[in-house]
Amino acid sequence: MANPDVGITMERINAREKLFNRICAGVLIAFALLWLVPLLWAVDTAIKPNAETTRTTWLIDNPTLDAFTRTLRDTDMWSWYGASFIVSSLAALGTVIVASMAAFALSRMRFRYKNVVFWAILAGIMIPGQVLIVPWFREFDALRLLNTYWAVILPQLPAAIAVFIFKQFFDGLPRDLEEAARMDGASFFRVYRRIVLPLARPAVAAVAIFIFVTTWNDLLWPLLVLSNPDLMTVPVGLATVQGAFGIRYADTMASAILGAIPLVAVFLLFQRQIVQGIAGSGLKG
Repeated sequence: MANPDVGITMERINAREKLFNRICAGVLIAFALLWLVPLLWAVDTAIKPNAETTRTTWLIDNPTLDAFTRTLRDTDMWSWYGASFIVSSLAALGTVIVASMAAFALSRMRFRYKNVVFWAILAGIMIPGQVLIVPWFREFDALRLLNTYWAVILPQLPAAIAVFIFKQFFDGLPRDLEEAARMDGASFFRVYRRIVLPLARPAVAAVAIFIFVTTWNDLLWPLLVLSNPDLMTVPVGLATVQGAFGIRYADTMASAILGAIPLVAVFLLFQRQIVQGIAGSGLKG
């Protein structure tokens, strides 16, 4: 005979699971609304005539795309797009190379004080970038790299969080293929380049997208080191023209939306790789 207590217990467990799932869904919906409402308000303001933006209402009497047209026509938005793409792409590529090589060494090599080195790298996560602005500025000034793309790219390369993600991912990879390759005479670097790095594609994608987005959104450092209008990135360019917009809120919102569109596109295209890379970094042995 079936034990009635077991049925009651299972019903309670199922009820708790349903309650937990509903709570999680409610929390997700709440956070989604917190993110979507400002975005929808920005879009709503951007497609209004400037004369209507002072009214705090969602209703639009005369929707128009004039604000977007003016922004693209009266600013160097296309030049800023190009500069941001160059800087962000090179920063992402450089960070993937530097961080993956450092993480592979920490994951596979044996040397004294390896754990100390790893924790010292992780300590860099706790150091805000603003603290390093003055030393960076003096360093790049001495190297005569101010007002160049390199002044924006190079500080992005030693990303401690990227080293952490790669190391955790490498630690979770089986070593059978590596050992077989070493027995066949493959060098340490060849094992890294031909075997380990191709297996770490989710981590590579996650780190590359993370650095790309971070570099694209960076304002303070590029604002200090870039004064040539032809080299300005999107955030720097928008910061320099915001004052010219005055109280034209439609133009301000249109410029902000145009600056964010590439990042939204990147996230929508590569969201699966981002999730896989972050999830894979927690795998162990």
